[in-house]
Amino acid sequence: MKESSARIIRLAEYKEPDYWIKNTQLVIRIFDGYTEVSSELTMVKNARVDGLPTLVLDGVEQTIKQLHFDDTEISQYQYSDDKLTVQPVAEEFIFKAVTRIDPENNTSLEGLYKSGSMYCTQCEAEGFRKITFYLDRPDVMATFTTRIEADKASFPTLLANGNPIDEGELENGRHFATWQDPFVKPAYLFAAVAGDLVRKDDSFTTCSGREISLRIFAEPRNAHKTDFALDSLKRSMKWDEKRYGREYDLDIFMIVASDFFNMGAMENKGLNIFNSAAVLANQETSSDDRFERIEAIVAHEYFHNWSGNRVTCRDWFQLSLKEGFTVYRDAHFTSDMHDATVKRIKDARFLKTVQFPEDSGPNAHPVKPQEYQEINNFYTVTIYEKGAEVVGMINTLIGEDLFRKGSDLYFERFDGCAATTDDFVACMQEVSGYDFTQFKRWYTQAGTPTVVVSQHYDAEQQQYQLSFSQSQKPTPGQSEKLPMVIPVKMALLNAQGDELAIDCDADFNQQTQVLTLTEAQTTVTFSGVSEQPYASLFRDFSAPVRVEFELSEAELLLLASKDKNAYNRFDAVQKIYLDTLIAMIKNGDNQTPSLVLDVVRASLADNALSPAIKSLMLALPSYQLLVDSLQQKVDADALVAARQAMKQSIANSFKAEWAELTLSLQSEQAYQFNAEQAGRRELQALTLSYWAETGDAAALDFAKALYQQANNQTDRLNGLKAVLDNGSDALVSDLLDDFYQRWHEDTQMVETWLLLQASAKGVTIDTIKALMQHEAFDITNPNKVRSVLAGFMNNFTSYHQKDFSGYDFIAQRIIQLDAINPQVAARFVTALENWKVFSGQRAEAMKQALQSIADSQGRSPDVSEKVEKALAH
Repeated sequence: MKESSARIIRLAEYKEPDYWIKNTQLVIRIFDGYTEVSSELTMVKNARVDGLPTLVLDGVEQTIKQLHFDDTEISQYQYSDDKLTVQPVAEEFIFKAVTRIDPENNTSLEGLYKSGSMYCTQCEAEGFRKITFYLDRPDVMATFTTRIEADKASFPTLLANGNPIDEGELENGRHFATWQDPFVKPAYLFAAVAGDLVRKDDSFTTCSGREISLRIFAEPRNAHKTDFALDSLKRSMKWDEKRYGREYDLDIFMIVASDFFNMGAMENKGLNIFNSAAVLANQETSSDDRFERIEAIVAHEYFHNWSGNRVTCRDWFQLSLKEGFTVYRDAHFTSDMHDATVKRIKDARFLKTVQFPEDSGPNAHPVKPQEYQEINNFYTVTIYEKGAEVVGMINTLIGEDLFRKGSDLYFERFDGCAATTDDFVACMQEVSGYDFTQFKRWYTQAGTPTVVVSQHYDAEQQQYQLSFSQSQKPTPGQSEKLPMVIPVKMALLNAQGDELAIDCDADFNQQTQVLTLTEAQTTVTFSGVSEQPYASLFRDFSAPVRVEFELSEAELLLLASKDKNAYNRFDAVQKIYLDTLIAMIKNGDNQTPSLVLDVVRASLADNALSPAIKSLMLALPSYQLLVDSLQQKVDADALVAARQAMKQSIANSFKAEWAELTLSLQSEQAYQFNAEQAGRRELQALTLSYWAETGDAAALDFAKALYQQANNQTDRLNGLKAVLDNGSDALVSDLLDDFYQRWHEDTQMVETWLLLQASAKGVTIDTIKALMQHEAFDITNPNKVRSVLAGFMNNFTSYHQKDFSGYDFIAQRIIQLDAINPQVAARFVTALENWKVFSGQRAEAMKQALQSIADSQGRSPDVSEKVEKALAH
């Protein structure tokens, strides 16, 4: 591992390469102990470049065997600092290389590596350079032909991008398969797989009548878990044709499940490689959450075929061009498949819980960053989820029909090209006539805007005024902020919750009910308002902003109980919880006021609410959201005490209701993953949690029986979690032992078993250490590492224990992991980087933990960048 060299890449310094690659031919020969890669790159000098410059190719950990220009051996070259420098003698040539690599010991899981008993690749963002020498950048796009050779008995399945064109036998029990991808692509979309895999086949007929072969590959022990992913793929293909007019282009679409994978999945052209946890499912071993996640990820990677593959990003600063747009697309797919309101609430809650803190932390960056040291560190919720919100605001401003026309123009104009976010926005501007000049600040300014709202009603004039003030705090590298374009979807309500007609003097779209803010200060006057209205603002989370709007208890209660917009009703309930908890923390008074109990009572009694919406409204804000909402240094102990006191009060105040509702939600229906059933199970999990919190033995008896008798994983986990948080040590041990004995041979169930323990109430570092010593744990497997360490870091009450020992423990694990897999290690720095939001000795302990990482030897660029920024913040 190399010490960080603080190499900074800047968007302002972008320039085209000196040479282009038109065609890539690869031969990958897999042997025991090493792999040999032969490459032939058909290259041409960039016509915009003068002279005949040197050719500089990327190449990491390559052992050079041969180098040629056409048929002439290259004797003069320099290979250092992961760059191969050679001097071409012509403007057009074929560069040939034969190198050796070591995938068996490639624990970074980038490039070609061994995943269990199979070989697979991960090339985004800069992994292809670990396979062979290349211009490894997204604006270099070529057609690929790939031949893979391996031992047939060990690796009967050989896959690569595109369509199969040849296969055959070789000497010594070996065989080969050749694949050709006729569509140009950058190297980050290359994929290859060699393994002993079971194939599940299906087909899809496109809107033009073409028959597409669909194939999912998994190891034999997981063959029974592929049906749901195949069904999800077909739903995705049909939806993308209908919603965006996008038809699949190759003859075959393949998915491979890998147990060792740094991310959820990868959209490689025609050959998606998935983390097993993100594609394998059945009702016995997968919860509703996993089914929904798998469906969304399958859709996301398929949608990338157009928003990412056919049209890719020019450089990595444009990453959100493909990721933000595709997250937006997969969110709408999930909304159409299930409950749109539930999806919107969960997406907004995730953004507020995870992305808002990122925006206010040391690693805050714009949706389109201006510079980076390590690109792997920019696969963030800002790029993905905030990027999706930015795309959503474009839709909100111009409307669904024009947005579709803009996306059609974008796909048509940039098909086969490497584009930018400016190109995407220009298409939307061209079809709509809307001037997006100011709006593009959402791409270039980091941070979350705060909108402060005040109101005034003049009964005599029958006028109502709303005043909006927007601002943004400084972020690293950006001290000055300019006003943003902020769409405010809104309504004015009367005392019955009915919407009033709106007549105002501002930029308000009557059709979409959107008020657009563009100035730092905006006052809007509404005329003909005959009674004091109730303002329902930022409906459906119309902009990713913080809102400060002081409302009376009566106003909050009306919005929380009568607003027809379900998102805003949920938001009002959550605001009551948050405001109350913050007041409890600041005042040191852990008595839960009647207002909170009134809101809970109203939600329980409202039979018009779906179970899913009701469960969301009854759930308290997470610790992470509370930390972000406090406008002062966080006393973690006081925060935990206040939230636990509120949960205890709600539990005890409605003990009978929790018991009755939990029992009434029991069902003997055959399991189905759909919005109705998933909502019922989600609500039962919440009510059981509250019931068990009361200490009622009957609740634990019910939870134990639910675990033992469940016909699906969701119910089983709901019962087990209630026992883990409230049961005796003996009962907890018995059920955990039973779980492991029954499913210890199932990788996904073992990951769940590890996560359950790491995230349980009251877990200690000794428990985490024991899990890391267990036979089920493997520190080279990202899923198992995340199950234990991320489970612990997200377990607020245990991670932030009073002796501060959790911080140093995580710091030492980051150092340990950095030597194995820098990408995974760097993501765990997030648990320490916001040290400044905490008070007193806790902040100092977190800072010291960060410093211990900074003082360690051999830090990777991934970890160094995040730690250095966190310490300097």
